[in-house]
Amino acid sequence: MNFRRPFPHFLVACFAFSLTASVAAQSSEADPRQTNTTIDANGSKRLETEVAVPAAVEDARPRSVQIPRAVAGISQLLLTAIESHLGATYHYTGTGPNSFDCSGFVWRSFQEAGFNFDRGPARSYWATFAAPPKEEQFKFGTLVFFSGLTHIGIVADEKGFYHSSRHHGVVYSPFNDYWLSRVDGFRRVPLESAQTPTTSAKSKAAKPATTALAVEEDNEP
Repeated sequence: MNFRRPFPHFLVACFAFSLTASVAAQSSEADPRQTNTTIDANGSKRLETEVAVPAAVEDARPRSVQIPRAVAGISQLLLTAIESHLGATYHYTGTGPNSFDCSGFVWRSFQEAGFNFDRGPARSYWATFAAPPKEEQFKFGTLVFFSGLTHIGIVADEKGFYHSSRHHGVVYSPFNDYWLSRVDGFRRVPLESAQTPTTSAKSKAAKPATTALAVEEDNEP
């Protein structure tokens, strides 16, 4: 009997079986799926296949960061109020709507954004509100004080601020060497004092109560 002829066929069959097993193993690694057997109400078996997501991959998925809507809304209202007064002229004790001194501009802008506090000179705002943490000093909406508390503005960002300048009216100014050398400090108006602006509130803001204002030199260019 001749055994030489079937032997090559046997090798080919072994090689094919080995190759098939290797491909199946690679497919299983590339598509990690978990197969579960469930039994229906009628007693029949059913296979369910789920993709197995490694814990490390799941933790690496980006998570969306949401800014509180109330905070974003209040900031937008304040920015809108500020921008609506850019270009207004300077007038001592002025509270708008067409002319302001520095503290009057600050008061009016916050009133129109829904904040409620008494109109006063820069020194009164310094005494009323608390100092912010260092990371919020150059955050939008922070109050910045200059020249012995005789001038005040609203921080835009770390590059500049809004204020009513004695010679230029309501403008944006950069934090250059002149201004940075005159900074006294910062105060932050708490969000708790903000309310939804209404027509009556704006009317009230247009006619502030008459108070005896301390001397405010507005010692700036």
